[in-house]
Amino acid sequence: MMKDEESMSIRPVKRLIKARPTVEGAGVHLRRAFGFGDTSEFDPFLLLDDFRNDIPEEYLAGFPWHPHRGIETITYVLAGTVDHGDSMGNRGTISSGDVQWMTAGRGIIHQEMPKGDSVGRMHGFQLWANLPSSLKMTAPHYQEVKSADIPEVVDDDGTRVRVVCGEFWGARGTVDGIAADPIYLDVSVPPGVTKTLPMDTRRHAFAYVFAGSGQFCDASEPLAVPTEGLSWSDTHPSSEADNRSLVLFSSGDEITLQAGDEGVRFLLVSGKPLQEPVAWYGPIVMNTQEELQEAFEELQQGTFLKR
Repeated sequence: MMKDEESMSIRPVKRLIKARPTVEGAGVHLRRAFGFGDTSEFDPFLLLDDFRNDIPEEYLAGFPWHPHRGIETITYVLAGTVDHGDSMGNRGTISSGDVQWMTAGRGIIHQEMPKGDSVGRMHGFQLWANLPSSLKMTAPHYQEVKSADIPEVVDDDGTRVRVVCGEFWGARGTVDGIAADPIYLDVSVPPGVTKTLPMDTRRHAFAYVFAGSGQFCDASEPLAVPTEGLSWSDTHPSSEADNRSLVLFSSGDEITLQAGDEGVRFLLVSGKPLQEPVAWYGPIVMNTQEELQEAFEELQQGTFLKR
């Protein structure tokens, strides 16, 4: 049964964050929307990197061989290609519109080497998702989805949504069996269109704007009930979110936005919080300092990779 409009609660904007420049790998210049430090507000997600770059000298060195344990990495390519290889002998390439969902589990050593398209563009994103303690030491594996296999749904007003993972508007993404049961969407809203998108209240959620701009509304009018944890003075339309802006939402069961003059395109990601302790250093994410220390000792001793 559908909720009537009066009973719907728009998610307030908790924070608007501009992605910051950083350098990773062997010298890859990228922008980090969030990651490291306290990421509890994003739980079960740990990090989001925007590696869009048009200067080959700033990304071609790539991400040579490095380990991961206890997490999943989600790589979504918009332009150019990423060649990858790992300690299990896997090799492959993902290109424009493709997604690679890697479950590092108990341990993997891999490399990711970006290449630009014909005009030098290397565009995409990498998201890290935490694994629950029960799956930290699961066997590593990949789910690789080609662009043509990612479902896209189009609403009457021209809003387009690519469903990378999870279920949305009756479409289900090809990536499945992920512990945090995430929803990962690529949303495009036409110029001037006001759009409301449903959202499970039990999930943490954020949007990352990467083209155009939009106004993410804080509350419906008239304002019925103040959102938990926010004062009345906080319930007003947020400032405009534009390219490389991350919008962190508070609780509620829908988000509402108005696209700017050029429309707006953004990632919309949500997941059920794990609410577990995090012990994190670099590419290894465990639950305790003892587990973290053990992982690095195994790396030094050559026993990191498990059969």
